[in-house]
Amino acid sequence: MHARRAGAALAAIWMLGLAWAWGAETEIRYLSGQGKDDDVSWDFFCTAGRKSGEWTRIRVPACWELEGFGTYNYGHDPQKATEQGRYRLSFDVPAAWRSRKVAIVFEGAMTDTEVQVNGTLAGPVHQGGFVRFERDITRLLRYGGRNLLEVTVSKMSADDSVNFAERCADYWIFGGIYRPVYLKVTPRESIARVAIDARADGAFRMDVHLDGVETADRVEARIETLDGSAVGSPMRASLRPGQAVAQLATRVPSPRPWSAESPDLYHVAVTLTAAGVERHRVRERFGFRTVEVRAHDGVYLNGRKIRLQGVNRHSFWPDSGRTTSPALSRSDALLMKDMNMNAVRMSHYPPDAHFLDVCDELGLYVLDELPGWQAPPYGTAVGRTIVREMVTRDVNHPSILFWDNGDEGGWNPELDREFEAHDPQERTVLRPGAEAGGLLCEHYPDFSALRKGLSGDEIYLPTEFLHGLYDGGLGAGLNDFWNLMVKSPLSAGGFLWAFTDEAVKRTDRDGVLDAAGNYAPDGILGPRREKEGSFFTVKEIWAPIQVAAPRLDESFDGRLEVENRYQFTNAERCAFRFKLVRFKGPWDAEAGHDVLHEADVAAPSIAPGEKGTLVVSLPAQWRVSDALYLTVLGPDRRELNTWTWMIRKPGEVLARLVAPGAERAQGRDAGDTIVLSAQGIEVSISKALGTLASVRAGGRTISLGGGPVIVGKNVVGWLREVTRGPDGDAYAVRARFGGNLEHLTWRMEPTGWLRLDYQFWLPDRDGHADHDYFGITFDYPEAQVTGVRWLGRGPYRVWKNRMKGTAFDVWQKAYNRTETGLSWDYPEFKGYHGNLYWAVIQNREKDFVVATGTEDLFLRLFTPRFENAGSASAVFPPGDISFLHGIAPIGMK
Repeated sequence: MHARRAGAALAAIWMLGLAWAWGAETEIRYLSGQGKDDDVSWDFFCTAGRKSGEWTRIRVPACWELEGFGTYNYGHDPQKATEQGRYRLSFDVPAAWRSRKVAIVFEGAMTDTEVQVNGTLAGPVHQGGFVRFERDITRLLRYGGRNLLEVTVSKMSADDSVNFAERCADYWIFGGIYRPVYLKVTPRESIARVAIDARADGAFRMDVHLDGVETADRVEARIETLDGSAVGSPMRASLRPGQAVAQLATRVPSPRPWSAESPDLYHVAVTLTAAGVERHRVRERFGFRTVEVRAHDGVYLNGRKIRLQGVNRHSFWPDSGRTTSPALSRSDALLMKDMNMNAVRMSHYPPDAHFLDVCDELGLYVLDELPGWQAPPYGTAVGRTIVREMVTRDVNHPSILFWDNGDEGGWNPELDREFEAHDPQERTVLRPGAEAGGLLCEHYPDFSALRKGLSGDEIYLPTEFLHGLYDGGLGAGLNDFWNLMVKSPLSAGGFLWAFTDEAVKRTDRDGVLDAAGNYAPDGILGPRREKEGSFFTVKEIWAPIQVAAPRLDESFDGRLEVENRYQFTNAERCAFRFKLVRFKGPWDAEAGHDVLHEADVAAPSIAPGEKGTLVVSLPAQWRVSDALYLTVLGPDRRELNTWTWMIRKPGEVLARLVAPGAERAQGRDAGDTIVLSAQGIEVSISKALGTLASVRAGGRTISLGGGPVIVGKNVVGWLREVTRGPDGDAYAVRARFGGNLEHLTWRMEPTGWLRLDYQFWLPDRDGHADHDYFGITFDYPEAQVTGVRWLGRGPYRVWKNRMKGTAFDVWQKAYNRTETGLSWDYPEFKGYHGNLYWAVIQNREKDFVVATGTEDLFLRLFTPRFENAGSASAVFPPGDISFLHGIAPIGMK
């Protein structure tokens, strides 16, 4: 009796120890750093190129080119480097792991990867550089001692189809273990993974994939909110020895569905037990949502039609190549949200898993893409493995709406059904650049092709459009394209190309940033996320709350027309605030404005897709202000946009600047010129041309001259006569012309202001204006200019096809020679600037002020360079500083 009791007690103690050892969640132990900012080094040997032929150290994860090894290649390079990287790492394994299963996991290694532990291969060479893979190393380890990991990474694959799919594409190609490496420790009987299908109506089913089940007899699960509160009824299923998959199902009443506007998430906790004793448990995050492609109709989420406002993104950072970090993923996603994007396409390859985590959390719809681009696709055998590794890693992310089977011809139709085999949601598989799954994913339609595509009977979703080479495309043209898309019931939106300029730091060229000529400067953002002008254009056009420009005259009663372009959110969940401002003047020491009045505005109740009215309670003296600002914040209190509208017209502002003078202006004949003077300002007007010949102020020469030259297509003029004489307190020179130019008048005011009035007409072709630009231009030496401060729209330049995204204010910027996409000192100095009121041209001679009473006038400052831009460039008039009534658009690739 006593012996039996003692034995029972010993057995109970042993079972408690077993439950403690086996019941823990999966343990992860990193052998590398977790991203680009970590500093974990391994032994390394590079077989060719820079720093090759000797054992040294390298950071892991990293692309070895960025660490000074091997050879840089862009995907279009006809000759590709073929070096290998050999890695070694010694690591300890606890003796307590002897009863567990240990796998080594590689999140990403380019490209063919051979793994050995303690001198023994851990499995076949893995092929495919953009997917996670793991190897079971349980039987290869020395428990309680040191272990040796040896990894050989071949930059080029032994499988030609892998090279075509992954290394011949339009991006930089790298070598190395560029994503983290870790040990995954689980019980011998374990839950390998789960695959979830959770619908917006609360229907939930899950495939629980099991590993090594022998004594385990039950799998159980419960759904929880993120704070751990149970939701719905528990699920359970009995198991038999050797069972590989168990299926669980339930229905949750009234779940909060996931969408980009309300990214509500849940956990499911899954437990594997044997006779009531826990063996293993996992927790997986997911969202309830239903995606439908309704033929010849649209894409629906949770029963509502949605439109994707997206961008194409690669995993990239200039200093680390393809190696990123969780912090960078979050920062990139927030930048997309700041542009009012709701979608992102993982163009050319699947991203880091942490980027998809952030898309789930912040709310971004995702197209997750299998590698493959304009070349033979993966072979079927290797492709099946890569699809399985991609889908099983990503299947539970609610952000993923569709799978992409390659890009622009790089698809293998035999792989389409492989996605479905691993995805219980049976997401639609797309082919970017073509039609598949009921969606036409055309690339780079021009406006006529877009109109044709939207007038067909297929759902239209261009997965690449408005290619952003240099400063062209992206925001340029988007307003016209988007207005057409919004009106079409068959439009599912589209994806801009691309998110960033992918200029890589060349460690072989003293750290210069190399965008591979004109292959990689395609982004809305620079390589370190510098914002181009298109950033703000996209932000305004894609703002889900749109506010129509009011007419701010005596009749304005504070009522603004508002359109709600959200798909799920009532405008009443947003916040509105207005400001009345007065701008600094040209002689103030600083730019900007003073706020005269500001207040919140009651949010109107406007349903998604509807229009309504916002009522701003203006103070009685609101018209003494210069401008009205209105800021709209989304439900997450991030800014959707700030609209700025001028209250004062240019003539009113000009009258405030040009005060009456106490003396008379003077004029005299000086041979070939007529000299006008007042208040220490002296200008000479050419008798022969009627143009400005010289300017002196305070005894110093200002090299402004050579104008006004009238510019525009087919503009001609010839001087007919010049007259001069007193004009009240002023002194004027009038020149009459023939041709398109009718007359101009120079007028020196007693205050020292030189006034120019002109009148010309432009010929039409067939009754329609046909001009690249028109207005007047002057010469001024660019080398003298140091900066500009101005009142108008800014701080970014504009194009005829990119007028949105700027704001009225007094702006200041220093001179720069930025070539958009090749250097990144933004905003660019040179170019067209919208809605000029006045400007101070800052220079090494003497600053001078220009002002206008004419509405909608553009200030042109010099001519930007467009090296190798081709059609992604714009035309400019002759001269240096221009005042234009019409400007040119910028093209796109």
